[in-house]
Amino acid sequence: MLLTSRETSLTPLEFVSAASRVCAIFDERTQDSGNISYGVETDDTRYFVKTAGSPTAAGTFLSHQDRVDLLRNVVRLHERVRHAALVPLRNVVESPYGPLLVFDWVTGELLGAPAESRSDPSTVYVRFRRLQVQRILSALDEVIDLHRELACCGYVAVDFYDGSLLYDFETARIHAIDLDSYHLGSFMNRMGRMFGSTRFMAPEEFEVGAEINERTTVHALGRAVLELLTDPLTASFRGPTLVREVAERASARLPAARHGSVADFAIAWRQARGIALRHRQAREPLHRPR
Repeated sequence: MLLTSRETSLTPLEFVSAASRVCAIFDERTQDSGNISYGVETDDTRYFVKTAGSPTAAGTFLSHQDRVDLLRNVVRLHERVRHAALVPLRNVVESPYGPLLVFDWVTGELLGAPAESRSDPSTVYVRFRRLQVQRILSALDEVIDLHRELACCGYVAVDFYDGSLLYDFETARIHAIDLDSYHLGSFMNRMGRMFGSTRFMAPEEFEVGAEINERTTVHALGRAVLELLTDPLTASFRGPTLVREVAERASARLPAARHGSVADFAIAWRQARGIALRHRQAREPLHRPR
């Protein structure tokens, strides 16, 4: 029912309760978007079901119709893009309250943390940034390659930050989630300050009339590299110097000073990674001493 139904007259909660066992509810207690999502289980398989929430929800940034439109936007994105770092979308069920998006359930923990918790060693924010550098670089490889593929399909990143990343410490797998606001094609900033984390946002995301395009995505990726490879307790950059230089160019204040496209940034990233890896291997002994 969860994977085969195309529409329902039930409310989202009634539908997921009838089709599966509800294990978790993510509502206003865990986020302020107005969306309501469910962790559900059926036939020993878990899924994540995302909905636009209640049409009468108060205190949300977006109207219910806006939230419905963003869910339809992410459906179109999944129709165009396939990548290992995207959580597979298995089904879309139409309801009077908007679509129910049925995703695979993936194991992991969100990398983002509130500002007041970013010095707490027990948080995912700190634990991830204190992993071995090669593990962080490998995770960034996946994030950058995903955005290269998204850019190839015309998508510009909007509202991307560490809270958009889910990391499994046991398997070292990373997934990008909540790409609802990603935009197909360049567009003009009509908001002024757009939605997002100031730690990752480009200057044009604060300026009415500024163009938001691939160079804006490049900035977000450069900031992600600098953020995730900086030790949160010592504020020192832990990655290779060449990688830092690529990320600093990507996150330049002026768009014209950044890499011209996500593909260009990805090439520079791979080159810096390759040179750094060869240097690292050259410093290591051929045989470990006994």
